[in-house]
Amino acid sequence: MNIMHIHDPQTRQTIVRLLSSMAGAKEISQYLKRFSQLDAARFAVVKVGGAVLRDDLEALTSSLAFLQDVGLTPIVLHGAGPQLDAELAAAGIEKRTVNGLRVTSPEALAIVRRVFHAQNLKLVEALQAQDARATSIVSGVFEADYLDRDALGLVGEVKRVELAPIQASLQAGSIPVIASLGETAGGQILNINADFAANELVQKLQPYKIVFLTGTGGLLDDAGNVIDSINLSTEYDHLIAQPWIHGGMKVKIEQIKALLDTLPLSSSISITRPSELAKELFTHTGSGTLVRRGERVLSATRWEELDLPRLRTLIESAFGRKLLPEYFERTQLHRAYVSENYRVAVILTQEDEGVYLDKFAVLDEAQGEGLGRAVWNVMREENPRLFWRSRRGNPVNAFYFAESDGCVKQPRWDVYWYGIDALDAIARCVDHCAARLATLEDAA
Repeated sequence: MNIMHIHDPQTRQTIVRLLSSMAGAKEISQYLKRFSQLDAARFAVVKVGGAVLRDDLEALTSSLAFLQDVGLTPIVLHGAGPQLDAELAAAGIEKRTVNGLRVTSPEALAIVRRVFHAQNLKLVEALQAQDARATSIVSGVFEADYLDRDALGLVGEVKRVELAPIQASLQAGSIPVIASLGETAGGQILNINADFAANELVQKLQPYKIVFLTGTGGLLDDAGNVIDSINLSTEYDHLIAQPWIHGGMKVKIEQIKALLDTLPLSSSISITRPSELAKELFTHTGSGTLVRRGERVLSATRWEELDLPRLRTLIESAFGRKLLPEYFERTQLHRAYVSENYRVAVILTQEDEGVYLDKFAVLDEAQGEGLGRAVWNVMREENPRLFWRSRRGNPVNAFYFAESDGCVKQPRWDVYWYGIDALDAIARCVDHCAARLATLEDAA
């Protein structure tokens, strides 16, 4: 892979950091293997807002060129909202919207068409300048009809998606760059909202990854911080009820949920900055906001309520070691939290010192989805006090440290806890962890 033509320093530094670390190289290899098993058209759809084209073109083209360097070809669809606002204002055409959609008169449509063509070519030429192969597609993809001719004028809703131009570009190893313009069956050009066009394209292609590139770098919480992941199956109702979720953010979350409900469970939507695209796609920690439909979390207080062979397979696959043969018979279960497809599990036991985290198992294929975090959050909400241990050097220890109120480092184990304040209680937890017998066989 040649990264020398990637001119944007921030993007290049991100890629160099990923490739220069063993963890980064391992993660990239893992994701490349996963992506390479997909049909080319099912890798990713990247929706680019007009503000990104205006303000962050260098980072955008660097990131897209990097994907092509590693053998992946995203499908790019772009808007041009800020550019349209400027050009229409310069022409003396007042901006009017109905339910968030731009009213488009015949006079405005001429400008819409010109601006979309110009922005499309601008992106294609910028990609080609980075030695990437890209194809301009400004028509022939979206067959549309009038959405509401009386209220909106020449605004369309997509009735059919024609994939032939996209497939021709992909077969040539070229990134399709698509403008959100449609045509009626009779040939009338119509203005289509880019988010709606992206949704229709995604439903037709059902890609593994859907990426929205924005200036904010993700969905923001009430403090203005980026939300790292959202598991809709467990978090949607709570999230949508928050008083700080309103207006455009609420609509966006509702649209994302409606879209993911129509896609395979493996699909996800990432909202991030252009400079963080590689990190979002190729690392478990990701960047920005990752939204998945997710899985329901099953809760059990008795082993008999669970599929023990599947649970054993999950734990052994996650840890790369065998459970002791009589683990389930000898372990007194307090509560288990398991994702419905047995890809994540949290197992708690009740000890004299308090509730103990015995296992937190996440399959490799589920890492980076936010599913582990979702199951952990369900567990934490129901268990206000917890202690546990983890082997020194375990990559998950950074997560454990962030989730804990304190940590004691021992020669073999790091001991963590939260919700426990008394020093004598903490000391008993540390002693328990030091003396606790192993439940996994030693590695061969």
